[in-house]
Amino acid sequence: MYYTYILQSLKNGSLYIGYSSDLKKRVETHNAGKNNATKPFIPYKLIFYEAFLDKSDAKNREIYLKSGYGRKTINKLLKSFLRNL
Repeated sequence: MYYTYILQSLKNGSLYIGYSSDLKKRVETHNAGKNNATKPFIPYKLIFYEAFLDKSDAKNREIYLKSGYGRKTINKLLKSFLRNL
């Protein structure tokens, strides 16, 4: 399985979007400061993920979520989630 995921910084609320075949290990790597893009904003919490059978599907979803339309999709998902709490 491959996963597209969204992390939220507990430091400043920023979002990070990525993909991985080992989601648990990847989140641990981010929180250990081993990724230069996320290191300044640790710690992170996993707020969303999707599972895919193919690596290319996960990568394409990551690319979409990082686009303008993808950001709108993320905002809608998060608003919907928060309303249902």
